[in-house]
Amino acid sequence: MPSSYVAAIDQGTTSTRAMIFDHSGRVVASDQREHEQIFPKAGWVEHNAEEIWENTRTVTGGALAKADLNPTDIVAVGITNQRETALVWDRKTGKPVYNAIVWQDTRTDKIVDELGGLGGGQERYRDRTGLPLATYFSGPKVKWILDNVEGVRARAEAGDLLFGNMDTWVLWNMTGGPDGGVHVTDPTNASRTLLMDLDTLSWNEDNAADMGIPMSMLPEIRSSSEEYGRVRERGVLAGVPIAGILGDQQAATFGQACLSPGEAKNTYGTGNFVLLNTGTEKVMSQNGLLTTVCYKIGSNDTVYALEGSIAVTGSLVQWLRDNLGMISTAAEIEEHARTVEDNGGAYFVPAFSGLFAPYWRSDARGVIVGLTRFVNRGHLARAVLEATAFQTREVIEAMNADSGVPLKSLKVDGGMVVNELLMQFQADILGVPVIRPVVNETTALGASYAAGLAVGFWEGEDDIRNNWAQDKEWTPAMDEQTREAQFHNWKKAVTKTFDWVE
Repeated sequence: MPSSYVAAIDQGTTSTRAMIFDHSGRVVASDQREHEQIFPKAGWVEHNAEEIWENTRTVTGGALAKADLNPTDIVAVGITNQRETALVWDRKTGKPVYNAIVWQDTRTDKIVDELGGLGGGQERYRDRTGLPLATYFSGPKVKWILDNVEGVRARAEAGDLLFGNMDTWVLWNMTGGPDGGVHVTDPTNASRTLLMDLDTLSWNEDNAADMGIPMSMLPEIRSSSEEYGRVRERGVLAGVPIAGILGDQQAATFGQACLSPGEAKNTYGTGNFVLLNTGTEKVMSQNGLLTTVCYKIGSNDTVYALEGSIAVTGSLVQWLRDNLGMISTAAEIEEHARTVEDNGGAYFVPAFSGLFAPYWRSDARGVIVGLTRFVNRGHLARAVLEATAFQTREVIEAMNADSGVPLKSLKVDGGMVVNELLMQFQADILGVPVIRPVVNETTALGASYAAGLAVGFWEGEDDIRNNWAQDKEWTPAMDEQTREAQFHNWKKAVTKTFDWVE
Protein backbone atom coordinates (compact mmCIF):
# COMPACT_ATOMS: atom_id res chain seq x y z
CA MET A 1 0.00 0.00 0.00
CA PRO A 2 1.33 3.52 -0.78
CA SER A 3 -0.15 4.78 2.51
CA SER A 4 1.48 3.46 5.64
CA TYR A 5 -0.29 4.66 8.78
CA VAL A 6 -3.52 4.22 10.72
CA ALA A 7 -5.14 6.96 12.81
CA ALA A 8 -7.33 6.73 15.89
CA ILE A 9 -9.72 9.15 17.53
CA ASP A 10 -9.73 8.52 21.31
CA GLN A 11 -12.70 10.43 22.73
CA GLY A 12 -12.20 10.08 26.48
CA THR A 13 -13.86 11.35 29.63
CA THR A 14 -11.53 14.29 30.20
CA SER A 15 -9.99 14.85 26.77
CA THR A 16 -10.04 13.98 23.10
CA ARG A 17 -6.89 12.75 21.42
CA ALA A 18 -5.84 11.81 17.90
CA MET A 19 -2.99 9.34 17.48
CA ILE A 20 -1.22 7.98 14.42
CA PHE A 21 0.41 4.53 14.44
CA ASP A 22 2.79 2.73 12.10
CA HIS A 23 2.64 -0.94 11.16
CA SER A 24 4.65 -1.96 14.22
CA GLY A 25 2.04 -0.35 16.52
CA ARG A 26 4.33 2.49 17.56
CA VAL A 27 3.09 6.05 18.02
CA VAL A 28 4.09 8.38 15.17
CA ALA A 29 2.26 11.47 16.43
CA SER A 30 -0.37 12.50 18.95
CA ASP A 31 -2.40 15.60 19.75
CA GLN A 32 -4.77 16.06 22.69
CA ARG A 33 -7.19 18.62 24.09
CA GLU A 34 -9.18 18.60 27.35
CA HIS A 35 -12.84 19.55 27.46
CA GLU A 36 -14.92 21.12 30.21
CA GLN A 37 -16.33 18.97 33.01
CA ILE A 38 -19.80 20.36 33.82
CA PHE A 39 -21.31 19.72 37.26
CA PRO A 40 -24.79 21.36 37.37
CA LYS A 41 -25.77 19.64 40.65
CA ALA A 42 -24.31 17.17 43.12
CA GLY A 43 -24.01 13.82 41.33
CA TRP A 44 -24.59 15.32 37.87
CA VAL A 45 -21.78 15.21 35.28
CA GLU A 46 -22.15 16.57 31.76
CA HIS A 47 -20.09 17.34 28.65
CA ASN A 48 -20.67 19.83 25.84
CA ALA A 49 -20.84 17.52 22.81
CA GLU A 50 -20.26 20.36 20.34
CA GLU A 51 -17.05 21.28 22.18
CA ILE A 52 -15.96 17.64 21.94
CA TRP A 53 -16.65 17.56 18.18
CA GLU A 54 -14.67 20.77 17.67
CA ASN A 55 -11.80 19.34 19.72
CA THR A 56 -11.92 16.17 17.61
CA ARG A 57 -11.35 18.18 14.45
CA THR A 58 -8.58 20.22 16.08
CA VAL A 59 -6.57 17.29 17.43
CA THR A 60 -6.92 15.31 14.21
CA GLY A 61 -5.38 18.17 12.28
CA GLY A 62 -2.77 18.61 15.00
CA ALA A 63 -1.64 14.98 14.86
CA LEU A 64 -1.38 15.05 11.06
CA ALA A 65 0.67 18.25 11.22
CA LYS A 66 3.03 16.90 13.89
CA ALA A 67 3.66 13.81 11.77
CA ASP A 68 3.97 15.92 8.60
CA LEU A 69 1.44 13.66 6.89
CA ASN A 70 -1.43 14.13 4.46
CA PRO A 71 -4.80 12.32 4.48
CA THR A 72 -3.50 10.15 1.63
CA ASP A 73 -0.91 8.71 4.04
CA ILE A 74 -3.66 7.33 6.30
CA VAL A 75 -5.24 4.01 5.25
CA ALA A 76 -8.00 4.00 7.88
CA VAL A 77 -9.20 5.64 11.07
CA GLY A 78 -10.62 3.95 14.15
CA ILE A 79 -12.77 5.45 16.91
CA THR A 80 -12.66 4.64 20.59
CA ASN A 81 -14.66 6.40 23.25
CA GLN A 82 -15.87 6.88 26.79
CA ARG A 83 -18.70 4.37 27.03
CA GLU A 84 -22.16 4.90 28.57
CA THR A 85 -21.99 8.69 28.05
CA ALA A 86 -25.32 9.35 26.34
CA LEU A 87 -26.24 12.04 23.82
CA VAL A 88 -29.47 12.90 21.99
CA TRP A 89 -29.36 15.20 18.98
CA ASP A 90 -31.49 16.43 16.06
CA ARG A 91 -30.91 14.47 12.87
CA LYS A 92 -31.70 17.52 10.68
CA THR A 93 -29.69 20.23 12.44
CA GLY A 94 -27.02 18.19 14.21
CA LYS A 95 -27.68 20.12 17.42
CA PRO A 96 -27.76 18.23 20.73
CA VAL A 97 -31.03 18.69 22.64
CA TYR A 98 -29.09 18.57 25.94
CA ASN A 99 -25.52 18.14 27.11
CA ALA A 100 -24.06 14.64 26.99
CA ILE A 101 -24.81 12.89 30.31
CA VAL A 102 -21.57 11.26 31.44
CA TRP A 103 -21.16 7.67 32.62
CA GLN A 104 -20.31 8.90 36.14
CA ASP A 105 -23.64 10.76 36.47
CA THR A 106 -26.07 9.50 39.13
CA ARG A 107 -29.22 11.56 38.36
CA THR A 108 -31.06 8.49 37.04
CA ASP A 109 -31.17 6.70 40.42
CA LYS A 110 -34.95 7.15 40.71
CA ILE A 111 -35.48 5.96 37.15
CA VAL A 112 -33.37 2.89 37.93
CA ASP A 113 -35.50 2.20 41.02
CA GLU A 114 -38.71 2.58 38.99
CA LEU A 115 -37.48 0.18 36.30
CA GLY A 116 -36.48 -2.34 38.96
CA GLY A 117 -39.95 -1.97 40.44
CA LEU A 118 -41.43 -3.37 37.22
CA GLY A 119 -40.09 -6.73 38.38
CA GLY A 120 -36.71 -8.28 38.98
CA GLY A 121 -35.12 -5.35 40.77
CA GLN A 122 -31.47 -4.77 39.96
CA GLU A 123 -31.36 -8.05 38.03
CA ARG A 124 -34.27 -7.18 35.69
CA TYR A 125 -32.19 -7.03 32.50
CA ARG A 126 -29.08 -9.06 33.42
CA ASP A 127 -30.02 -12.27 31.56
CA ARG A 128 -30.51 -10.34 28.33
CA THR A 129 -27.84 -7.65 28.65
CA GLY A 130 -25.26 -8.99 31.13
CA LEU A 131 -25.68 -5.81 33.16
CA PRO A 132 -27.30 -4.90 36.48
CA LEU A 133 -29.76 -2.02 36.56
CA ALA A 134 -27.54 0.94 37.49
CA THR A 135 -27.13 4.65 36.81
CA TYR A 136 -23.89 3.81 34.97
CA PHE A 137 -25.52 2.75 31.71
CA SER A 138 -26.87 4.78 28.77
CA GLY A 139 -30.54 3.73 28.52
CA PRO A 140 -31.81 5.39 31.73
CA LYS A 141 -29.93 8.56 30.75
CA VAL A 142 -31.82 8.72 27.46
CA LYS A 143 -35.09 8.24 29.35
CA TRP A 144 -34.14 11.13 31.64
CA ILE A 145 -33.56 13.43 28.66
CA LEU A 146 -36.87 12.43 27.05
CA ASP A 147 -38.73 12.92 30.32
CA ASN A 148 -37.13 16.19 31.44
CA VAL A 149 -36.18 18.33 28.44
CA GLU A 150 -39.21 20.24 27.17
CA GLY A 151 -40.60 19.09 23.82
CA VAL A 152 -37.98 16.41 23.33
CA ARG A 153 -40.18 13.33 23.70
CA ALA A 154 -42.56 14.54 20.96
CA ARG A 155 -39.60 15.20 18.65
CA ALA A 156 -38.23 11.73 19.39
CA GLU A 157 -41.55 10.05 18.67
CA ALA A 158 -41.78 12.00 15.40
CA GLY A 159 -38.46 10.45 14.35
CA ASP A 160 -36.47 13.68 14.46
CA LEU A 161 -33.94 12.72 17.14
CA LEU A 162 -30.98 10.36 17.28
CA PHE A 163 -29.24 8.72 20.23
CA GLY A 164 -25.67 7.57 20.49
CA ASN A 165 -22.76 7.09 22.82
CA MET A 166 -19.82 9.29 21.89
CA ASP A 167 -18.53 6.89 19.23
CA THR A 168 -21.76 7.38 17.29
CA TRP A 169 -21.66 11.17 17.69
CA VAL A 170 -18.07 11.37 16.38
CA LEU A 171 -18.73 8.95 13.50
CA TRP A 172 -21.95 10.72 12.47
CA ASN A 173 -20.19 14.10 12.32
CA MET A 174 -17.07 12.79 10.60
CA THR A 175 -19.16 11.22 7.83
CA GLY A 176 -21.27 14.30 7.12
CA GLY A 177 -23.55 15.01 10.07
CA PRO A 178 -26.95 16.24 8.81
CA ASP A 179 -25.64 15.77 5.27
CA GLY A 180 -25.51 11.97 5.09
CA GLY A 181 -23.84 11.17 8.41
CA VAL A 182 -23.66 7.46 9.24
CA HIS A 183 -25.67 6.55 12.37
CA VAL A 184 -23.88 3.42 13.57
CA THR A 185 -22.40 1.90 16.71
CA ASP A 186 -20.60 -1.34 17.48
CA PRO A 187 -21.49 -4.16 19.92
CA THR A 188 -18.99 -3.06 22.58
CA ASN A 189 -20.80 0.27 22.91
CA ALA A 190 -24.30 -1.08 22.34
CA SER A 191 -23.75 -3.62 25.11
CA ARG A 192 -23.39 -0.74 27.59
CA THR A 193 -26.86 0.70 27.13
CA LEU A 194 -29.11 -1.88 28.87
CA LEU A 195 -30.83 -2.08 25.48
CA MET A 196 -28.84 -4.71 23.55
CA ASP A 197 -29.36 -8.48 23.65
CA LEU A 198 -25.96 -10.10 24.27
CA ASP A 199 -26.78 -13.22 22.23
CA THR A 200 -28.21 -11.63 19.10
CA LEU A 201 -26.29 -8.30 19.18
CA SER A 202 -29.56 -6.54 18.38
CA TRP A 203 -31.67 -3.95 20.18
CA ASN A 204 -34.25 -5.42 22.55
CA GLU A 205 -37.61 -3.78 21.88
CA ASP A 206 -39.02 -4.72 25.29
CA ASN A 207 -36.17 -2.99 27.12
CA ALA A 208 -36.53 0.11 24.94
CA ALA A 209 -40.30 0.13 25.58
CA ASP A 210 -39.70 -0.05 29.36
CA MET A 211 -37.62 3.11 29.07
CA GLY A 212 -39.90 4.83 26.57
CA ILE A 213 -37.16 5.06 23.95
CA PRO A 214 -38.39 5.01 20.31
CA MET A 215 -36.50 2.44 18.23
CA SER A 216 -36.00 5.09 15.52
CA MET A 217 -33.49 6.86 17.80
CA LEU A 218 -31.13 3.90 18.02
CA PRO A 219 -28.08 3.52 15.76
CA GLU A 220 -27.49 0.47 13.60
CA ILE A 221 -25.27 -2.09 15.34
CA ARG A 222 -22.37 -3.19 13.09
CA SER A 223 -19.20 -5.14 13.89
CA SER A 224 -16.19 -3.54 15.59
CA SER A 225 -14.05 -3.83 12.45
CA GLU A 226 -15.49 -2.95 9.04
CA GLU A 227 -15.80 0.13 6.87
CA TYR A 228 -18.77 2.24 8.06
CA GLY A 229 -18.20 5.20 5.77
CA ARG A 230 -15.60 7.73 4.70
CA VAL A 231 -14.61 11.06 6.20
CA ARG A 232 -16.60 13.88 4.62
CA GLU A 233 -14.89 15.98 1.96
CA ARG A 234 -14.60 19.00 4.28
CA GLY A 235 -12.98 16.85 6.95
CA VAL A 236 -9.34 16.87 8.02
CA LEU A 237 -9.03 13.24 6.89
CA ALA A 238 -11.20 13.69 3.79
CA GLY A 239 -11.92 10.41 2.02
CA VAL A 240 -10.26 8.15 4.59
CA PRO A 241 -12.37 5.10 5.54
CA ILE A 242 -13.59 4.93 9.14
CA ALA A 243 -13.27 1.21 9.78
CA GLY A 244 -13.08 0.47 13.50
CA ILE A 245 -15.12 1.21 16.62
CA LEU A 246 -14.38 -0.12 20.10
CA GLY A 247 -15.47 1.24 23.46
CA ASP A 248 -12.40 2.45 25.31
CA GLN A 249 -11.94 -0.51 27.65
CA GLN A 250 -12.48 -3.09 24.95
CA ALA A 251 -10.08 -1.15 22.72
CA ALA A 252 -7.43 -1.31 25.45
CA THR A 253 -8.01 -5.07 25.78
CA PHE A 254 -7.51 -5.46 22.04
CA GLY A 255 -4.47 -3.17 22.06
CA GLN A 256 -2.97 -5.19 24.91
CA ALA A 257 -3.27 -8.32 22.73
CA CYS A 258 -5.55 -10.02 25.28
CA LEU A 259 -6.96 -12.11 22.46
CA SER A 260 -7.25 -15.53 24.10
CA PRO A 261 -9.59 -16.70 26.86
CA GLY A 262 -8.08 -16.09 30.29
CA GLU A 263 -6.03 -13.03 29.32
CA ALA A 264 -6.79 -9.83 31.25
CA LYS A 265 -5.77 -6.18 31.39
CA ASN A 266 -6.45 -3.23 33.68
CA THR A 267 -6.71 0.33 32.35
CA TYR A 268 -5.87 3.12 34.80
CA GLY A 269 -7.68 6.21 33.59
CA THR A 270 -10.50 8.39 34.89
CA GLY A 271 -11.77 5.15 36.37
CA ASN A 272 -10.27 1.67 36.33
CA PHE A 273 -11.54 -1.17 34.20
CA VAL A 274 -10.37 -4.78 34.38
CA LEU A 275 -11.42 -6.95 31.43
CA LEU A 276 -10.95 -10.71 31.19
CA ASN A 277 -11.36 -12.30 27.76
CA THR A 278 -13.75 -15.25 28.16
CA GLY A 279 -13.80 -16.30 24.48
CA THR A 280 -16.89 -16.91 22.38
CA GLU A 281 -19.04 -18.03 25.32
CA LYS A 282 -20.49 -15.40 27.62
CA VAL A 283 -19.89 -15.99 31.33
CA MET A 284 -22.58 -14.65 33.65
CA SER A 285 -21.00 -13.24 36.80
CA GLN A 286 -21.98 -14.42 40.27
CA ASN A 287 -19.71 -11.88 41.96
CA GLY A 288 -20.75 -8.41 40.87
CA LEU A 289 -18.97 -8.18 37.52
CA LEU A 290 -20.42 -7.27 34.12
CA THR A 291 -20.79 -9.63 31.18
CA THR A 292 -20.03 -7.62 28.07
CA VAL A 293 -18.93 -7.85 24.45
CA CYS A 294 -15.14 -7.80 24.21
CA TYR A 295 -15.03 -7.34 20.42
CA LYS A 296 -16.47 -8.61 17.13
CA ILE A 297 -14.06 -8.48 14.21
CA GLY A 298 -15.95 -8.43 10.91
CA SER A 299 -17.90 -11.65 10.39
CA ASN A 300 -15.92 -13.57 13.03
CA ASP A 301 -17.66 -14.92 16.13
CA THR A 302 -18.37 -12.49 18.93
CA VAL A 303 -15.82 -12.55 21.75
CA TYR A 304 -17.12 -11.81 25.28
CA ALA A 305 -15.51 -10.55 28.47
CA LEU A 306 -16.05 -10.22 32.18
CA GLU A 307 -15.50 -6.66 33.35
CA GLY A 308 -14.87 -5.05 36.69
CA SER A 309 -15.73 -1.35 36.47
CA ILE A 310 -14.37 1.11 39.05
CA ALA A 311 -15.78 4.62 38.80
CA VAL A 312 -13.13 6.80 40.43
CA THR A 313 -9.34 6.33 40.24
CA GLY A 314 -7.48 8.89 38.10
CA SER A 315 -10.35 11.33 38.59
CA LEU A 316 -9.60 11.26 42.33
CA VAL A 317 -6.17 12.72 41.59
CA GLN A 318 -7.86 15.27 39.31
CA TRP A 319 -10.27 16.12 42.16
CA LEU A 320 -7.33 16.77 44.52
CA ARG A 321 -5.85 19.08 41.88
CA ASP A 322 -8.94 20.95 40.69
CA ASN A 323 -11.34 20.93 43.65
CA LEU A 324 -8.98 21.05 46.63
CA GLY A 325 -5.85 22.59 45.11
CA MET A 326 -3.62 20.18 47.07
CA ILE A 327 -1.47 19.62 43.98
CA SER A 328 -0.94 21.65 40.82
CA THR A 329 -0.16 18.73 38.49
CA ALA A 330 -1.15 15.07 38.57
CA ALA A 331 2.51 14.04 38.70
CA GLU A 332 2.92 15.74 42.11
CA ILE A 333 0.79 13.08 43.79
CA GLU A 334 3.66 10.58 43.60
CA GLU A 335 6.16 13.11 44.94
CA HIS A 336 4.04 13.74 48.04
CA ALA A 337 3.28 10.04 48.52
CA ARG A 338 7.00 9.21 48.51
CA THR A 339 7.60 11.47 51.53
CA VAL A 340 6.04 8.81 53.81
CA GLU A 341 6.49 5.05 54.20
CA ASP A 342 2.78 4.16 54.41
CA ASN A 343 -0.70 5.72 54.59
CA GLY A 344 -0.44 6.53 58.30
CA GLY A 345 -3.65 4.59 58.93
CA ALA A 346 -5.73 6.71 56.52
CA TYR A 347 -7.95 5.14 53.85
CA PHE A 348 -9.77 7.07 51.11
CA VAL A 349 -12.79 5.37 49.48
CA PRO A 350 -13.78 7.61 46.52
CA ALA A 351 -17.42 6.60 46.09
CA PHE A 352 -18.23 9.91 44.37
CA SER A 353 -20.62 8.17 41.94
CA GLY A 354 -21.61 5.43 44.34
CA LEU A 355 -19.68 2.17 44.18
CA PHE A 356 -19.43 0.16 40.97
CA ALA A 357 -18.05 -3.41 40.86
CA PRO A 358 -18.32 -5.57 42.83
CA TYR A 359 -20.82 -3.71 45.08
CA TRP A 360 -23.16 -1.73 42.78
CA ARG A 361 -24.23 0.59 45.60
CA SER A 362 -25.66 3.86 44.30
CA ASP A 363 -26.35 4.90 47.91
CA ALA A 364 -22.60 5.08 48.72
CA ARG A 365 -20.57 8.29 48.90
CA GLY A 366 -16.88 8.98 49.41
CA VAL A 367 -15.18 8.82 52.82
CA ILE A 368 -11.75 9.31 54.37
CA VAL A 369 -11.34 7.18 57.50
CA GLY A 370 -8.62 6.51 60.06
CA LEU A 371 -7.61 10.15 60.44
CA THR A 372 -5.43 11.19 63.40
CA ARG A 373 -3.25 14.24 64.09
CA PHE A 374 -0.35 12.17 62.74
CA VAL A 375 -1.75 12.11 59.18
CA ASN A 376 -0.23 14.68 56.82
CA ARG A 377 -0.42 15.56 53.12
CA GLY A 378 1.95 12.74 52.20
CA HIS A 379 -0.24 10.17 53.93
CA LEU A 380 -3.35 11.47 52.13
CA ALA A 381 -1.52 11.43 48.80
CA ARG A 382 -0.55 7.83 49.45
CA ALA A 383 -4.12 6.93 50.47
CA VAL A 384 -5.36 8.39 47.18
CA LEU A 385 -3.02 6.18 45.14
CA GLU A 386 -3.66 3.12 47.28
CA ALA A 387 -7.43 3.48 46.74
CA THR A 388 -6.87 2.62 43.08
CA ALA A 389 -4.91 -0.52 43.96
CA PHE A 390 -7.34 -1.69 46.65
CA GLN A 391 -10.34 -1.28 44.35
CA THR A 392 -8.51 -3.21 41.66
CA ARG A 393 -7.85 -6.09 44.05
CA GLU A 394 -11.56 -6.29 44.92
CA VAL A 395 -12.40 -6.64 41.23
CA ILE A 396 -9.62 -9.18 40.59
CA GLU A 397 -10.88 -11.33 43.49
CA ALA A 398 -14.37 -11.31 41.96
CA MET A 399 -12.88 -12.20 38.59
CA ASN A 400 -10.90 -15.10 40.06
CA ALA A 401 -14.08 -16.42 41.69
CA ASP A 402 -16.13 -16.18 38.47
CA SER A 403 -13.50 -17.69 36.20
CA GLY A 404 -12.19 -20.30 38.64
CA VAL A 405 -8.66 -19.51 37.43
CA PRO A 406 -6.52 -17.25 39.66
CA LEU A 407 -4.82 -14.42 37.76
CA LYS A 408 -1.07 -15.03 37.44
CA SER A 409 -0.08 -11.54 36.24
CA LEU A 410 -1.81 -8.30 35.28
CA LYS A 411 -1.19 -6.28 32.11
CA VAL A 412 -1.70 -2.56 32.77
CA ASP A 413 -2.13 0.55 30.64
CA GLY A 414 -3.50 4.09 30.79
CA GLY A 415 -2.30 7.40 32.12
CA MET A 416 -1.67 6.32 35.72
CA VAL A 417 0.77 3.52 34.87
CA VAL A 418 3.63 6.03 34.70
CA ASN A 419 3.25 6.27 38.50
CA GLU A 420 5.91 3.83 39.68
CA LEU A 421 4.85 3.94 43.34
CA LEU A 422 1.28 2.99 42.41
CA MET A 423 2.41 0.15 40.15
CA GLN A 424 4.64 -1.32 42.88
CA PHE A 425 1.85 -1.06 45.46
CA GLN A 426 -0.53 -2.70 42.97
CA ALA A 427 1.81 -5.68 42.64
CA ASP A 428 2.22 -5.78 46.43
CA ILE A 429 -1.50 -5.75 47.24
CA LEU A 430 -2.36 -8.28 44.50
CA GLY A 431 0.56 -10.58 45.16
CA VAL A 432 1.18 -11.05 41.41
CA PRO A 433 3.45 -9.30 38.88
CA VAL A 434 2.20 -6.16 37.16
CA ILE A 435 3.37 -5.70 33.54
CA ARG A 436 3.42 -2.45 31.53
CA PRO A 437 3.77 -2.51 27.71
CA VAL A 438 6.02 -0.24 25.65
CA VAL A 439 2.92 1.54 24.27
CA ASN A 440 0.82 2.21 27.38
CA GLU A 441 -1.89 4.20 25.56
CA THR A 442 -3.36 0.98 24.24
CA THR A 443 -6.90 2.35 23.92
CA ALA A 444 -6.10 4.29 20.75
CA LEU A 445 -3.88 1.45 19.56
CA GLY A 446 -6.74 -1.04 19.87
CA ALA A 447 -9.04 1.17 17.78
CA SER A 448 -6.27 1.47 15.19
CA TYR A 449 -5.91 -2.32 15.06
CA ALA A 450 -9.66 -2.74 14.50
CA ALA A 451 -9.59 -0.22 11.64
CA GLY A 452 -6.37 -1.57 10.15
CA LEU A 453 -7.62 -5.16 10.16
CA ALA A 454 -10.72 -4.09 8.23
CA VAL A 455 -8.67 -2.64 5.36
CA GLY A 456 -5.92 -5.28 5.35
CA PHE A 457 -3.19 -3.09 6.87
CA TRP A 458 -2.71 -5.82 9.46
CA GLU A 459 -3.45 -9.38 8.38
CA GLY A 460 -4.70 -10.85 11.64
CA GLU A 461 -4.32 -11.36 15.37
CA ASP A 462 -0.77 -12.67 15.04
CA ASP A 463 0.34 -9.21 13.88
CA ILE A 464 -1.17 -7.71 17.03
CA ARG A 465 0.49 -10.27 19.29
CA ASN A 466 3.84 -9.76 17.59
CA ASN A 467 3.62 -5.98 18.05
CA TRP A 468 3.05 -6.23 21.82
CA ALA A 469 6.24 -5.61 23.82
CA GLN A 470 6.91 -5.40 27.55
CA ASP A 471 8.37 -2.21 28.98
CA LYS A 472 8.57 -2.97 32.72
CA GLU A 473 7.47 -5.52 35.31
CA TRP A 474 6.84 -4.95 39.02
CA THR A 475 6.99 -7.98 41.33
CA PRO A 476 5.40 -8.20 44.80
CA ALA A 477 7.69 -7.15 47.67
CA MET A 478 5.18 -7.00 50.56
CA ASP A 479 4.84 -9.87 53.01
CA GLU A 480 1.47 -11.63 53.09
CA GLN A 481 0.60 -10.60 56.66
CA THR A 482 1.00 -6.90 55.87
CA ARG A 483 -0.86 -7.29 52.58
CA GLU A 484 -3.87 -8.93 54.19
CA ALA A 485 -3.96 -6.53 57.15
CA GLN A 486 -4.04 -3.51 54.82
CA PHE A 487 -6.72 -5.07 52.64
CA HIS A 488 -8.79 -5.92 55.74
CA ASN A 489 -8.70 -2.25 56.78
CA TRP A 490 -9.69 -1.19 53.27
CA LYS A 491 -12.72 -3.51 53.30
CA LYS A 492 -13.74 -2.04 56.65
CA ALA A 493 -13.40 1.48 55.23
CA VAL A 494 -15.66 0.56 52.28
CA THR A 495 -18.51 -0.35 54.64
CA LYS A 496 -18.47 3.23 55.97
CA THR A 497 -19.63 4.53 52.56
CA PHE A 498 -22.90 2.56 52.50
CA ASP A 499 -26.39 4.01 53.00
CA TRP A 500 -25.27 7.63 52.84
CA VAL A 501 -27.91 8.60 50.24
CA GLU A 502 -31.38 7.91 51.62
